[in-house]
Amino acid sequence: MKSTIVHEVRRGTITARIRRSRTRSGPRHTVSVVRLFRNGDHWKESTRFGRDDIPVVRLVLDLAHTWVLESQNQQQQTSSEAT
Repeated sequence: MKSTIVHEVRRGTITARIRRSRTRSGPRHTVSVVRLFRNGDHWKESTRFGRDDIPVVRLVLDLAHTWVLESQNQQQQTSSEAT
């Protein structure tokens, strides 16, 4: 089943991407985290983080978690109002 990026949380060079996919049991969210860096004229991504990146990774993951919970709450409210 195909997933699409529905939200990004970015702080500096650290980005958390939230994807939503439809499953038999309903929507499911997954999160991936990358660090952007420049190699010459091109921007690239890495999934390796240095010591100073770790607090920022924790922050974007916390913000992503909050976004997913709020999104799920909104979906539940919308579906309960429709019935």
